[in-house]
Amino acid sequence: MKQTKKWYDYLWVVSLTYLILGFFNILFAWLGLLCFFIPLLISIIKGNKAYCNRYCGRGQLFSLVGGRFGLSRKKDIPKWMRSSYFRYGFLTFFFVMFFLMLWNTWLVFEGSGELRTAVTLLWTFKVPWQWAYHGTLFSDGVAQFAFGFYSVMLTSTILGFLTMLLFKPRSWCVYCPMGTMTQLICKAKNVTASRK
Repeated sequence: MKQTKKWYDYLWVVSLTYLILGFFNILFAWLGLLCFFIPLLISIIKGNKAYCNRYCGRGQLFSLVGGRFGLSRKKDIPKWMRSSYFRYGFLTFFFVMFFLMLWNTWLVFEGSGELRTAVTLLWTFKVPWQWAYHGTLFSDGVAQFAFGFYSVMLTSTILGFLTMLLFKPRSWCVYCPMGTMTQLICKAKNVTASRK
């Protein structure tokens, strides 16, 4: 029996659209904040990982490309990548990189830093991206945040595609920083609920 598709089964289109829009106008990168706040809110309010399991467009995109289109080796992800040491270590690294991005944005807002119209891939390679910035009515800091945030989103998508190619389609989900954070929130919420 064929399973009926739900509206949220097509959220992969949103993830793909986000990446495309950021290619043409970097200010669309601000929309990516939804991918940060919605999972956190769901895990805080509901105490579950419904976003990861049902609504994550990026995970759906990996499933589609790796599963339906067969671009995945469909191998199990290595044990060390599933370990809590790796997941929490990657989450810590991600936070450090994220706060460095916020610091650079603050410097531009403050006027002691200069707007860099580049996207940093894999936290290392600066790729010129000036064609995607057409100016803004706001401070250059708004654009700097967009460049930094799009760098984070594009880098994590690239990592997701690499792990999708090497292992199972949704292998990224095993060590995704948002998934690790929501899991921590759910555990804390469930411990609190059990004490009541």
